[in-house]
Amino acid sequence: MNLYPFKRFGFSGWLILPCLLIGALVNSLSAALVDDDAKASRKLRENQPNIILIMADDLGYGDVGFNGQAHIKTPNLDRLAKEGMVFSDHYAGSTVCMPSRCSLMTGKHIGVATVRGNPRWTATGEAIDLTDSDVTVAEELKRAGYRTGVVGKWGLAEGSEEGLPTRQGFDFFYGYRTHKEAHHYYWPEPWRGEQTEPLEGNDVQTKSGKYLQDLFTKEALGFVREAENDQSPFFLYLAYTAPHYELTVPDDSKAPYLGLGWPERPMPQGKHYVHDLEGNVTYAGMVSRMDRDIGALLDCLEEMGLDEDTIVLFTSDNGPEYEKRDRFFNSNGRYRGGKRDLYEGGIRVPMVARWPGVVKAGTATPLVSAFEDFLPTVCELAGVVPSDPAVTGISLAPTLTGNVERQRNREFRYWEFNEKQGPLQALRMGDWKAVRFVGKRTELYNLKEDPEEESDVAKANPEILDRMEQIIDSARTKHDGFPLVKRSRPM
Repeated sequence: MNLYPFKRFGFSGWLILPCLLIGALVNSLSAALVDDDAKASRKLRENQPNIILIMADDLGYGDVGFNGQAHIKTPNLDRLAKEGMVFSDHYAGSTVCMPSRCSLMTGKHIGVATVRGNPRWTATGEAIDLTDSDVTVAEELKRAGYRTGVVGKWGLAEGSEEGLPTRQGFDFFYGYRTHKEAHHYYWPEPWRGEQTEPLEGNDVQTKSGKYLQDLFTKEALGFVREAENDQSPFFLYLAYTAPHYELTVPDDSKAPYLGLGWPERPMPQGKHYVHDLEGNVTYAGMVSRMDRDIGALLDCLEEMGLDEDTIVLFTSDNGPEYEKRDRFFNSNGRYRGGKRDLYEGGIRVPMVARWPGVVKAGTATPLVSAFEDFLPTVCELAGVVPSDPAVTGISLAPTLTGNVERQRNREFRYWEFNEKQGPLQALRMGDWKAVRFVGKRTELYNLKEDPEEESDVAKANPEILDRMEQIIDSARTKHDGFPLVKRSRPM
């Protein structure tokens, strides 16, 4: 070792050598500590999956191949089912959009939630949004170190700044803020964060410009690809608007369904919804385009090596609007009703979860589950406890991870509906389902024997009916914005 530089300043060799050895030891220990920190970080990362929730809009239980769809091709959703777990008895938070999404975000059934109806169906006619007091799934996951993003339809900030996703725990937002915006696939001003971002050439009436669902997919892929530059796990809520009205899709998605001899269904042409002329081909094309885009997301995860680190869930916000009575697509499967009904067709929705190596492939569960369960489920997967004691959902993590002996069950599931068809309330308890037409009657069905809800057995089971009506009465808290009263138009 050349000691000349040190000798110049009067250091002797016998002092220099120990100093060098101590310095080397310190550097070695520091490197070891950094390496240990990196290992700990990777360990935490491995124990916290990335979470992607994909939600369709007004997609029926029977609109996907894994639930029996015969006409519309959904190969990527069917792949999810083949590689994951199908929930046969999964329920939306509501039979319409806004309260359903509130239940999903807050982990509460709508009898105790802030939002219990769509924007104009409140007591005052003014929308009720999420508030600062609501604790969302994004806020919970932020506590666990997640990067959070929402792409697509938000619909929980109609009039207030409090309800904006960027003020409800999301780091990133691109899409529709309000319901009116989300009715149009060529909307000219989607939101990015808390500002609109004009799209040159987009026009609702001429349906020209960029198809927003394509942009949603692009933004979702960009959010996922940022994982390469970020050590944090991520949560992506991808809220597509397909196949909600208006019915419109680019021609390339219609092409596979042309010339098949399908019955035609001409669509009415109004000022608000600017539908494509032919309904059946358009509807099928919209669902298949969404399926194609989900395939692109799955391919992205595979290319990035994130498959085994990511749980992907797919569902729909409520039952079908396009086909509630027409039975060509059989959108609601075997079930009665659709959107704005509290029969099974209005609230039972497709649900599949895929997580390679954790969720057993090709499985199904009859566990009764609902949107309120999403928050406590991902909290458990992320290693945190829900901070709001009013959460009504239960964690589905034991079922997803194969520990079914640990799986809790809720005694009942509750819904209500506050538009002109109502007020309506519904309760599922075991195999029993009660549908109450407030102020008139309550129907009772045994879903095990009668999943189509064709035979009202209320008169034959007075004790069960009485018990379920008692639970219905106690399940909800009073909400001045959503009184259970008859209305023919917004109040």
